[in-house]
Amino acid sequence: MTDQKNIIEQVTIEGFAAEARCIGKVDGKVVFVEYAAPGDIADLRITRKKKNFLEAVPVFFHQFSGIRQDPVCEHFGVCGGCRWQHIRYEHQLNFKFQQVKDQFERIGKLSGFELLPIIGSEETEFYRNKLEFTFSNQRWLSESEMESGESFDRNGLGFHKPGRFDKVLDIKKCHLQSQFSNDIRNALKLFARSENMPFYDLKDHTGFLRNLIIRTTHTGGCMIILQVKYEDLEAIKKMLDFLTGNFPAITSTYYIINPKLNESYQDLEAVYYSGEKYITEKMEDLSFIIGPKSFFQTNSHQAYRLYSLVREMAAIGSEEVVYDLYTGTGSIALFIAGHAKKVIGVEYIEEAIADARLNSRHNQITNTEFVAGDIKDVLKNELYAAHGKPDVVITDPPRAGMHPDVIKSIIDNRPDRIVYVSCNPATQARDIDLLRDHYRLVKAQPVDMFPHTHHIENIALLKIRKG
Repeated sequence: MTDQKNIIEQVTIEGFAAEARCIGKVDGKVVFVEYAAPGDIADLRITRKKKNFLEAVPVFFHQFSGIRQDPVCEHFGVCGGCRWQHIRYEHQLNFKFQQVKDQFERIGKLSGFELLPIIGSEETEFYRNKLEFTFSNQRWLSESEMESGESFDRNGLGFHKPGRFDKVLDIKKCHLQSQFSNDIRNALKLFARSENMPFYDLKDHTGFLRNLIIRTTHTGGCMIILQVKYEDLEAIKKMLDFLTGNFPAITSTYYIINPKLNESYQDLEAVYYSGEKYITEKMEDLSFIIGPKSFFQTNSHQAYRLYSLVREMAAIGSEEVVYDLYTGTGSIALFIAGHAKKVIGVEYIEEAIADARLNSRHNQITNTEFVAGDIKDVLKNELYAAHGKPDVVITDPPRAGMHPDVIKSIIDNRPDRIVYVSCNPATQARDIDLLRDHYRLVKAQPVDMFPHTHHIENIALLKIRKG
């Protein structure tokens, strides 16, 4: 370190690290660096000191990496999303592939399986079908705005600033969802300002406008969910009527009254206001009904590729019983149902199970059953007695992975094949290691659902050990 400002000069960035950071070394100590790229040589400002590592941000570049590209978004580096926009996509994919390989080998001590090439997303921009934006009366000011000494309108509509729950970065154009979404958000923000609608204060928990959710589908559906702090039907009507009057392509509107101290809304009523009550997404001959609180994969094109690969790996026979654990709204269960004798979907969120049953009826699928409850408590003898033991298990747990009791139940009932879908290869590798005495890992297939982020989905096929 050369001065009191915690500046370290000319550090070579050596590689990628976890959580979208890169890594270098200073006097033998690891330093994790935000918004860098392997091959950069930069001066770094230390933001955090720990016993075994440092955290830093670049303040000056002496040399730029050859794998860099110009970020397309004006908000890059500030909003906290799309943190790899400065890295060419093929190199993002290379790291994600290596991440799966390393975690399977180091955490799971797994070997002798086929690791297939990563499948990238054809769309690297505007690929999301759902985004949530927050209203704030204390939007984040840029350095130039603060240095100008001028006063600015502090009302904004955008994303929470990383590390600052009380500040929102006003978004002009987001490259995650279609331009139609940007037009809706910007128009509503200007209208709310012109009508002197109180934007929410995230510290004092005052104000009226809280949150805007925009959901879209490739079939042309667009759902708007407006979240407000208290019931003011005249103001709600004014906001939603403005949107539908100026954007006829909006097909469904809802609002949510949320007096809580946070923006979570799954426990609150979504009140239908106008248009259709659902929007729909199609995959092959299936039509998925999506409501205001329904879960659906946010990258529809890649979700179809993911589900297709799951179906291919499972190789389900017409007389086989399939258990789809952590089924969510039943998307995978319904996608594979036409190939199985019966599919049993299990999920702990009751509202998701209601959506799964609705979509099953909507598609006239008669060989599915959906059960709500904690997976570890549901996978008992009573369930197997009612529906039969599984020939195939498909499991898609949250980032924490499967509960040990779930793993034990799978082992005890000895399905022939397990297809394990995961958004966290580290916990996936851990769970596969716990299954290794009874199942062998045959192959794994990484699928990139979220370009310009460090997140990766991975599908693993396991087959029972004979004898």
